[in-house]
Amino acid sequence: MRSNLTGTAGSYRLALLAGAAAFVITTPSVAAAQEQEPELEAPEASNQIIVTASKREQTLQEVPIAVSVTSGEVIEQAQIRDVLDLQTVVPSLRVSQLQTSSATTFIIRGFGNGDNNFGVEPSVGVFIDGVFRSRSASALSDLNMIQRVEVLNGPQSTLFGKNASAGVISIITKEPQYQFGGQVEAVYGNFDQKFLRGEVTGPITDNIAWSLDGTYQQRDGFGRIVNLDEEINDRNRWSARGQLLIEPSADIKIRLIADYGKIDEICCQTSNLVVGPLTAGAVTAVGGQFPTDFFSFDNFLNVVPVNKNENYGFSGQLDWALGDLTFTSITAYRELRNSFLQDVDFTSADLTSEGRDQGVDTFTQEFRVSSDFDGPLNFLLGGFYFDEKIEQNSFLTVGEDLRDFAAFQAAPAALLPPNPTGAQRIAVGNAVLAGAENGLGIPAGGIFGGDFLSRERFAVDNQSWSIFGTVDFEPIDGLVFTGGFNYTDDRKDFAINFDALDPLANINLVDVGIIGASLANPAIPDVLTRAQFQALPVPLQQALIAGATNPALNTALALAPLQFQTPFPNVPNAVEDGRTRDDELTYLLRVAYQVSNELNVYASYATGFKASSVNLSRDSRPLLTDYTPGPGGILGPTARSPGSTFAAPASPIIDAGLATPNLSTGTRFAGPEKAEVYEIGMKGQWQGMGFNLALFDQTIDGFQSLAFTGLGFALQNAGQQSVRGFEFDTTISPTDGLVLTFAATYLDSVFDSFPGSVLGDLSGEQVGGVPEWALATSATYTHEFGSSGNKLLTRIDYAHESNTPINNGLPTFNRALGNTQIFDREVNLVNAAMTLALENGIEIGAFARNLLDDQFVTTVFDGVAQAGTVSGYPNAPRTYGGLVRFRF
Repeated sequence: MRSNLTGTAGSYRLALLAGAAAFVITTPSVAAAQEQEPELEAPEASNQIIVTASKREQTLQEVPIAVSVTSGEVIEQAQIRDVLDLQTVVPSLRVSQLQTSSATTFIIRGFGNGDNNFGVEPSVGVFIDGVFRSRSASALSDLNMIQRVEVLNGPQSTLFGKNASAGVISIITKEPQYQFGGQVEAVYGNFDQKFLRGEVTGPITDNIAWSLDGTYQQRDGFGRIVNLDEEINDRNRWSARGQLLIEPSADIKIRLIADYGKIDEICCQTSNLVVGPLTAGAVTAVGGQFPTDFFSFDNFLNVVPVNKNENYGFSGQLDWALGDLTFTSITAYRELRNSFLQDVDFTSADLTSEGRDQGVDTFTQEFRVSSDFDGPLNFLLGGFYFDEKIEQNSFLTVGEDLRDFAAFQAAPAALLPPNPTGAQRIAVGNAVLAGAENGLGIPAGGIFGGDFLSRERFAVDNQSWSIFGTVDFEPIDGLVFTGGFNYTDDRKDFAINFDALDPLANINLVDVGIIGASLANPAIPDVLTRAQFQALPVPLQQALIAGATNPALNTALALAPLQFQTPFPNVPNAVEDGRTRDDELTYLLRVAYQVSNELNVYASYATGFKASSVNLSRDSRPLLTDYTPGPGGILGPTARSPGSTFAAPASPIIDAGLATPNLSTGTRFAGPEKAEVYEIGMKGQWQGMGFNLALFDQTIDGFQSLAFTGLGFALQNAGQQSVRGFEFDTTISPTDGLVLTFAATYLDSVFDSFPGSVLGDLSGEQVGGVPEWALATSATYTHEFGSSGNKLLTRIDYAHESNTPINNGLPTFNRALGNTQIFDREVNLVNAAMTLALENGIEIGAFARNLLDDQFVTTVFDGVAQAGTVSGYPNAPRTYGGLVRFRF
């Protein structure tokens, strides 16, 4: 929609300003961005905000999309270092860091996924300078040289070519300038925080400009590994970027960008909310320690975690204006290398550690053409190509204490003395394990006697292409009808190779009972194979199963909780081809009307799409349609029920001879997500005051839910998940130099249908982890010292999330309790900053984030191989420091 505003009132576009807690925040115009970097300035209520949310330059008031904008100035003023802190300025956005430095999830309006599983593409697409970052691990570098950050809520498939079913985070960096200049900044804070960043830009010729920028961040850890006397949750990362801007004519602009970022950190801080009996008993018995005070930041680990991430790439953008048409091409190639080694039992006992090496190579190409006709019709038409290869090698180790840990659990109460010590239980349990090894034909010491519990190799090859576009029809000034579409074709080929290396995991204990009973009874034919069992009369089959599933008769079943990682068939195989093939047409219908010079309204209906995701985890098991487990089995800490293979009914896996011992079902992949959203909005701006309001009803069919199950992840489609609510923000400037902002997001998020979750039927339940209310407010005051050019800018902001259940329960902990104990989180963060900007370019400031040291649990998970234990991640404590900045 082109601007038709006239007169004094019309000159005041919607300019929601520099309070970091605001839902929409001021940014300079595109024209200003081409000039020399300005000094730190007070926000002005009359500034126009130019955004490219619609892939065209429009003012924020004109663009009929629920979009929030954070300017580069606000990022500097609020001391926002990376995308983790963006959520304090955008209430509809949540960003959480979990197991590792690179395991980060972006959530918009309650929808988001992709953390900790590289086979799951995020529902929230992240684009940096128009380039799609397919995994959150590739979008974590420090924010530097930022022009603005746009957060678009709801599906955006008609504007972006890849994975935008829940929303888009679009980060736009500053272009090189034709005037030499730049800035350097140094920060020192508590936890020995050191942060350096700088940027420099200038001309090469009259039509070629360059820029270089970089960041370096180092900080001691928030926590301490007590037994190893090491810190954890530190910061150690740096990034660099170089750009060339080439403008051979007034109509052609070429922008070339190369960047590199590296993370090498010790992460992440965990603690226990509930200490289960296995943690208190078995871990203690083998000499292990564990944390009990959640917010003490004390850790007990047997290895120092390693988190390494390298992210680099190159992109080239060509913009060519030919009359009323503009052609754009964005070509990019990126590589991501991510690895970690972590003690996943989170105790000082040497039980098991997990390691992963991951590589992602991505090529993207986007073409689009947009018009700027004087007539009533305008359009945008684009094409997007995506080619990505993922490789992952991972493993679980067998720690030196794992055998004794298992022995503690294996000791039968009947063989123990009264009030046994831990050592006595371990001695009895080891005798039981030795007897089991002898009876099952396992070499002595073989149970948990090797180096690895499992080793996995995953690979995904993904190609997709899409065509997208919009058409605007403006029959009269101010009234615009918009139609848009996106057709996407997505193809994935994946391979999974899994080795379960502990011998006990490769023995079906129910079938052992069947074999033993048949050999012990001369009246029964010997049963050593499934074919022999299936040949028996049905009554005899039933009798054998009844005995083999009775713990009193089949004592081997007591070992079932020790079968942590059982085998499953590799992919592709004769039944599972290791392929997903998806295509979908999505569309947008919208009407927008400029009621007056100060007020715009719009209403829209849009659909969105995200292709199938692949479960690159140890729970990537055959679908129930391909295999039906046999009867029996005991639920162990991995939440599996490995029933009889002999008695398993016919299925494609059985018929193909692919069944492995203790095979259970899971999800190799999850099908596509399909989103739709109804939205009405209003945007108003008057001198000294403006607001945005959006009401929405958003639904995703087949939402790809990812749940941690103990040692792997269950990936499955929820039938339908919906959220209804509103987003409101306002900015008021009552006097010169003072800007007040307030923003509120209300979300009513429900599982409309989710009968097959790992927690049972969640249909009708509120979605855990989605706060009903998110509030943000700020006050920014700029004091000018007469006509000297010196200024003092002071700001304070507050972010609140209402008390909400962190999730809908835990697969092990809550199943045992009948889903009765759920953990909650409430967020109240206060941030403050003060900066003195001198006319000579020197700026001196101080800041504090989480000023009141608010404490809350970010998320929780089942203790690994420790039934009854609940662990979690605490939020970051208060940080503060001072800075010196020089602009030149």
